[in-house]
Order: sequence, then C-alpha cells, then structure tokens
Amino acid sequence: MPDKTYKILLFMKRRPDISVEQFRDYYETQHAPLAEKYSRGVKRYIRRYIDPQPHPETGAFTDGPDVITELWFDDEKIYRGTLAYITSSLMPEEIIADEKNLFDRFSFRIATVVECESPVQEG
Repeated sequence: MPDKTYKILLFMKRRPDISVEQFRDYYETQHAPLAEKYSRGVKRYIRRYIDPQPHPETGAFTDGPDVITELWFDDEKIYRGTLAYITSSLMPEEIIADEKNLFDRFSFRIATVVECESPVQEG
C-alpha cells in the first residue's frame, strides 16, 4: 500500500431536465465507461451519489452536487499532471459532448484532498 493516496474530487450537478434516476443510470452505463478510456494512471474511479437530507435549522439541501466523483492516484507525478490538465484544459471533445447529455457543466467544482484518519476504538 502506498504511503500517500492523492485524490481529485469533482463536484457536479445533473442537468435540471433529467431525473435523479436517469442521471445515475446514464452516468454508470454511458459516461463512466467513456471516462475510463481517458483515465490512465487512475487507481480508483468512484462516483458518490448524493441523497440530500433536510437540516433541522436551515431546511432543504438545494445547492449541493448530485455526485462527487473521486479520482485516486498512487503516483504523485501522474496526479499532478492530471490536476494541471483538468484545471487548465478542456476535456476531449468526446467527453464534453457526453457531459452535455448529463451535467450542468457550469456547476462543476474541482478540489483536492488530504486525508487524515484517526483510529476508532470499539466499545
């Protein structure tokens, strides 16, 4: 196991004219396989679908993403290269065309993560 895992997070909203079910189905059956073609050096490609829950004080969760996509890397050089590419270049035309079927592309947000873990004691 590597000493560090480098992660890029993509926070994305679905197009408002498609349902949650349509969005998730299309992402898993169409977009994810297409994106895998361009994912060299990625250790894990994870989609975390968000099910909004109301907050007791602030109410409905209306401004968050529909999915958080995680790209994991063991190799820092590949991670940094991928990050530089996706934050300064447009994706290949094939990806952009497919994203237009699925996402509100203007809502995309990109972040990186440093993980810290504390052991949890049972009992």
